[in-house]
Amino acid sequence: MTHLEIEAFFEIVKAGSISFAAQNLYVTQPALSRRIKTLESELGYSLFSRRKGQRNIELTPKGEAFVSIARKWLNIWQEAQELNNLEHSGILNIASVGSVSSYILPHVFQSLSEIPESEIRICFHNYHSFEAYQYTAKGLIDIALISDDIYYKGVETIPAFQERMVFVSNNSAQYPEAVHPKLLDPRQEIRLPWNPEYDAWHDFWFKSAPDYRVSLDQMNLLEYVLSWKHTWAIVPASVAFQLSSYPFLSIRQMEAPPPDRIIYYLKSSNRKARQINYFLAALHNELEKLPDVVSYLY
Repeated sequence: MTHLEIEAFFEIVKAGSISFAAQNLYVTQPALSRRIKTLESELGYSLFSRRKGQRNIELTPKGEAFVSIARKWLNIWQEAQELNNLEHSGILNIASVGSVSSYILPHVFQSLSEIPESEIRICFHNYHSFEAYQYTAKGLIDIALISDDIYYKGVETIPAFQERMVFVSNNSAQYPEAVHPKLLDPRQEIRLPWNPEYDAWHDFWFKSAPDYRVSLDQMNLLEYVLSWKHTWAIVPASVAFQLSSYPFLSIRQMEAPPPDRIIYYLKSSNRKARQINYFLAALHNELEKLPDVVSYLY
């Protein structure tokens, strides 16, 4: 089974006849027929019904079932072809957990955009930590920012920065300048799974209470749900810095706070070292602007 055979199959389905499909593919009708016969021989069944005197061609029942399989095959082939892009010297494949990509990386990417196009181009993916390890190990990602550090063969895990966890709340509720966990009503919490250390701290104080107001796995709704009355959340300092611009929110320090959050970066090799250094320098410069955040990059 080849790409040309799958291409021929889909073109005949779309055109409704072998003659029209041959014209669209700029090949002769006999050549196109040979591709389909070869494909059918490999599969062991007919894909199209061939009736004398009938110009239009129809799929057999097995041909109809084969459409979804052929589409999957074509998607895999296209993904395999895209691996060529990974070797392009100017493309930097970056991955990150959602909180970093939402609240820090936009400014980092802005800095990178000011580098001449011949130097660096960005291909970005939002991945959870374990996914980032997998794709970095396979060479599909050049550098990844993660929150859950684990051992993964062939992948180097390096601390990037550390930040304090702080309290953010809707202004409809009143809190002291330093907020103790005992004062918090879990039924108004916006629950976010920052990392295993935070989860352990949360379970200690709230006993794995299922009474949260909202549980989020992504960052794009955080500002919205915090606009609801009496809601609160515990967030890293980099997130709090961006949220501080919203007039309906207040940011406070905590008594008995969660452990500081550490963000790590992953890399599997020294390839694209120049582009990675550009990225790390831009990230460091952005981290230096944020209160309660310590960069380990330089």
